[in-house]
Amino acid sequence: MKTIFEKSVAGREGCWPCEGMSEEAYIPSELLRDSDSGLPSASELDVVRHFTKLSQRNYGVDGNFYPLGSCTMKYNPKFTEIAAAMPGFTQLHPVLPQLQGAGGLCQGALEVMYETERMLAEITGMDAYTMHPMAGAHGELTGVMLMAAYHRDHGNKKTKIIIPDSAHGTNPASATIAGYEIVSIESVDGIIDTAALAEVLDDDVAGMMMTCPNTLGLFEKNLPEIVKMLRKVDALLYYDGANLNAIMGKMRVGDVGFDIVHWNLHKTLATPHGGGGPGSGPVGVSEKLIPYLPISRVAKLEDGQFYLDYDHPKSIGYVAPFYGNFGVFLKAYAYMLRLGGKGLTRASENAVLSANYMRKRLENHFEIPYNRICMHEFVASAALQIPKGVHALDIAKALLDKGYHAPTIYFPLIVPEAIMIEPTETENKETLDTFIDDLIAISEMANTNPEALHAAPVTLPVSRLDETKAARAMELTSDL
Repeated sequence: MKTIFEKSVAGREGCWPCEGMSEEAYIPSELLRDSDSGLPSASELDVVRHFTKLSQRNYGVDGNFYPLGSCTMKYNPKFTEIAAAMPGFTQLHPVLPQLQGAGGLCQGALEVMYETERMLAEITGMDAYTMHPMAGAHGELTGVMLMAAYHRDHGNKKTKIIIPDSAHGTNPASATIAGYEIVSIESVDGIIDTAALAEVLDDDVAGMMMTCPNTLGLFEKNLPEIVKMLRKVDALLYYDGANLNAIMGKMRVGDVGFDIVHWNLHKTLATPHGGGGPGSGPVGVSEKLIPYLPISRVAKLEDGQFYLDYDHPKSIGYVAPFYGNFGVFLKAYAYMLRLGGKGLTRASENAVLSANYMRKRLENHFEIPYNRICMHEFVASAALQIPKGVHALDIAKALLDKGYHAPTIYFPLIVPEAIMIEPTETENKETLDTFIDDLIAISEMANTNPEALHAAPVTLPVSRLDETKAARAMELTSDL
């Protein structure tokens, strides 16, 4: 595909003034250029076709299947976009609630934030929420800061946070930024080993960050014992909400002993994500952590009016401008209202069913290290293909030629040649079967023609890159 500069023809224009009207008549004099801009000259049709073709080269969930769906690209239903585009919300300036207070023009927006918090609290069994964090990792950092504030307020000199090797990948970074030393513990048979936990659990431990189900898609069956162990040293238990899509409506994390939880609204409540945003990572806490939540908080007066409450002297303060990503809240709010409790539960059930269906169909073609009932995702391995010189990267590149976005590979690190698959609840059986059949075909090609996989992708504008060089010496040219 040629660039728009290559399609340029000198003198060709895409717009024209009315007959007899000079250029100065419809372009303000201060905006007229006095030298060649270097911009391309193209007709309207040239421009429309160019950008239409570019858009068709983008990969999106509206057009194609993502095998890493619930991690990043869960389908966003269009009715939520309508809700977020309502003029009564989009035309509000974010400073208005601060200027007008209770009774102002922003009561509807404040009510959305207030009610969304209460819905999230009901689903997770937590006592209060902050909507401020701008993404999941930001929610993690906020949660660990709340943990630190709690221990500081109680005179606890805590320096460590325990993170299992099966936890979400950003946990160590979040805890480190908050000033804690990371203590990693290894899994046994895919889940947290309580004996390993006992060896490192002491009075210096501020808390533990857990992903449940973990990144292998397995539920942590030792959870009750883990909670008891942490309570003995006044350590808090943090729930990474990356995999809430597996248990929504089935388990309330607050009821089983978690003190802090963050949501990834895009992973669980179908709000957009990708390309750097917009994200949203609300954080919920148990009652003992409420005093430390960020300000401001949306509160409700006896007469039903809403206002911003800043009177929280133990708060960790501001973690984001204004109130977080309000447009994302609107979409999550509409999604929860539309599905209701039964619908949210069914979403989790279907996600789990889809993952287990795919796991069973693929188990004779790929190694599945922990091949038992999983939750909304499972991790396969390219270990069976290694003797032929085919790696997880080759399989991912071959999937590009089949028309798919590649799945997550080489994570979690505890599975060699890992291929993580997360189908989500919205994909139908026909789509899943087609993807499975294509994966099986790639597996068979690994035995019959491994060199073809080494060359993949061959159907895309960019062929196989030098991965290391691409990461360390990124250079974009018109040739790409």
